[in-house]
Amino acid sequence: MMTRKAMINICCVATTPSKYPPPPPLTLTPRQSLESAAIYGVIESAADIIERWNTETNTFAKVTSMFYENKQEAMVFIERVKDLQKTMDVLVSEDPNSERLLRAHRLMQIAMKRLQKEFYQILSMNRAYLDPESVSTRSSLTSARSSYSDFPEDIEDLDTIIELEEVSSNVMTDLRSIAECMIGSGYAKECLSIYKSIRKSIIDEGIYRLEVEKTSTGKVKKMSWEVMELKIRSWLKAVKVSMETLFKGEKILCDHVFESSDAIRESCFSDISRDGALLLFGFPEIIATKTSKKHSPEKVFRLLDMYTAIAGNWQAIESIFSFDSISVVRSLALKSLISLSESIRSLLVEFESGIQKDSSKVVVPGGGVHPLTISVMDHLSLLADYSNVLVDILAGSPPPDRSLLPESYFNVSESDDSPSSELTIRFAWLILVLLCKIDRKSIHYKDFSVQYLFLTNNLQHVVSRARSSNLKNLLGEDWITRHFAKMRQFAGSYKRLAWGPVVSSLPENRTVEMTPEEVKERFEKFSESFENAYAKHSVCVVADPNLRDEIKVSIARKLVPIYREFYNTRGSVILAGAGGARNLSSVVRFTPEDIENYLSDLFTEKGSSGNSSASSPSSCRSGQSMS
Repeated sequence: MMTRKAMINICCVATTPSKYPPPPPLTLTPRQSLESAAIYGVIESAADIIERWNTETNTFAKVTSMFYENKQEAMVFIERVKDLQKTMDVLVSEDPNSERLLRAHRLMQIAMKRLQKEFYQILSMNRAYLDPESVSTRSSLTSARSSYSDFPEDIEDLDTIIELEEVSSNVMTDLRSIAECMIGSGYAKECLSIYKSIRKSIIDEGIYRLEVEKTSTGKVKKMSWEVMELKIRSWLKAVKVSMETLFKGEKILCDHVFESSDAIRESCFSDISRDGALLLFGFPEIIATKTSKKHSPEKVFRLLDMYTAIAGNWQAIESIFSFDSISVVRSLALKSLISLSESIRSLLVEFESGIQKDSSKVVVPGGGVHPLTISVMDHLSLLADYSNVLVDILAGSPPPDRSLLPESYFNVSESDDSPSSELTIRFAWLILVLLCKIDRKSIHYKDFSVQYLFLTNNLQHVVSRARSSNLKNLLGEDWITRHFAKMRQFAGSYKRLAWGPVVSSLPENRTVEMTPEEVKERFEKFSESFENAYAKHSVCVVADPNLRDEIKVSIARKLVPIYREFYNTRGSVILAGAGGARNLSSVVRFTPEDIENYLSDLFTEKGSSGNSSASSPSSCRSGQSMS
């Protein structure tokens, strides 16, 4: 095929005066005469339609669009130009100095000027049908056309979609026709220049509207976390739109228009999308560097969001930016993933260290749930939602030593070294660190029974949060069952230490005969014991309503029947003595109904919260073997 440079050289040669006399006329054979006539016909046929749309000589042609005014003639124009190019290739091989070749070249220049104008007009005037969202949506609808359920039930909406799809398809087809004609005629540079200038502006405008802007490391270091978080949220939306519509739609359009040339498709899309894509995928790395140090652990969730956004779109990133000339985008996206991973791991280490170093000694009133328990379990519950990406992020980093975990702490085989198993170990380890810290904090309660109530409340909160979140899937039902059983053991210890003395104040053998003085002494001993226990434990807290009712009912079932029997059988002894009913009321301060009412009012106080002392997860009651 003859290039423009070759054509220019031919024209120069043809117009340069020769010092030699012209060659004698050739004698043509009948076949040559026929071919000459055919060439003449092609040139004249092309000349007729090309001159009709010459912007230099035709005012109407200058102000209107051939494709808009007369689509059928536009397609004829394209075909005539293609025929003209083929004829020029033949003329070059036969006689580079022929007048017909010069005429054909002048016509080609006029035609290319016309097509450049048409190409620009179609790209400019049909932005609504060529914006990336419309193109990507059209592509999705076309691929799903086999399923009727993918289309709206409303016939008017369906008609509108089909109409828009048809317009978009026609516009893209027109662009491809012009591009193929110009490229085939040696005018690829002019075609690409128009396409890149218009389409790159659309990509750049899209990135700008998505609020993705160039950010330097120095600028990020000066940002407050609130401002940074807003930018991260904007970036997360930008990635979604960019990968689903902006870059995807542009890639589809570019592939369609320049379908005839892989090299041109690559060059075109690379030049259009490179700057915007580098701006988009460079942001996470800068943020990761900023948040890797001196930030509270909760900042990890925004980094996990960014990691998830890139990892979740990785297949699309590799597909859309598949060309070697734009591999820098893939490399930058991967670099951002690596930087985010490092920062996330650093924040997780800092999170564990924060639990172990918690050193406040303020005691939570009433043995309630410690704020450390609440904050750690909230954090772990949210982290569990990112388990799929955490498996990748933590792969290769050393897991906790299994020997530090109590035997049968959870149901994971010693030989199971799978990434999911290691993630389970990490979460179980962090909870063990918390439980051991809570165990240490319990010693700040002087009363042993309140220590066990404190452990009961906190372990119940741990189990409840694990059961109601994705931690259940990570840790397993066996882990939850074992810890729930341990919580019941703590509750049992609390009831035994707190209310056992009250029960013990009543005689074990209730059939033994007792003197009035012995009965009086037992009633007084019970009353004093109950009053002391109630005064101490009426300010205690059981945060979970189900656990609260369970403990109260358990205490009442143990205490009330024994006291009722003693009251009914021995009260008559006091009543029969001197003073009768008056003496009974002074000795017996509580009826069985009084005891029931008092017990029903237990654990309704709301304790405030504070922090406590440091420990390492060695032997502790909360973290002992659950077997």
